[in-house]
Amino acid sequence: MPDIISKDGSVKADSWVVVPRPAEGEALELSGAPSLIPMDLWLAGRDQFKGRSDIGVWLESHDEPEALEGLVNELPLIAVNFPKFSDGRGYSIGRLLRERFGFTNELRAIGDVLLDQLQFMKRCGFDSYALREDKDSSKAAACLSFFSNSYQAATDTDVPLFRRRTS
Repeated sequence: MPDIISKDGSVKADSWVVVPRPAEGEALELSGAPSLIPMDLWLAGRDQFKGRSDIGVWLESHDEPEALEGLVNELPLIAVNFPKFSDGRGYSIGRLLRERFGFTNELRAIGDVLLDQLQFMKRCGFDSYALREDKDSSKAAACLSFFSNSYQAATDTDVPLFRRRTS
């Protein structure tokens, strides 16, 4: 089982399986383990998956999180795929899910997740991180708290630094 990093920096075994999109004409196959399925397949089979705490969704960076508006808290876990280091759309998706759609459950970063991105992902509302396989998860705790203060508001604080300093 691969490791997952929590926002407090602890490392644990990941029990969730990311289910890839099936080929055209093939059915979605679940292994029996808690599964993250593509968002559009969950939406299409929502009645079938309703109330299941072992089914979450994953979004590609080009997916529109608005499709989940009003439904987000039916999901125990939402994962956002970062297909490559330079693709920052997942950060925006994280903030939208937290701030606009009120998602309160676990939000996970998957894909090309690197150590130097963790604190920024945390500030955008991510709770857990599946590092790229060639990265050392034992260094994650230090990376999640590398900066002691931030200038701008984000999901972790809605007050910018200049307002915090005057209070």
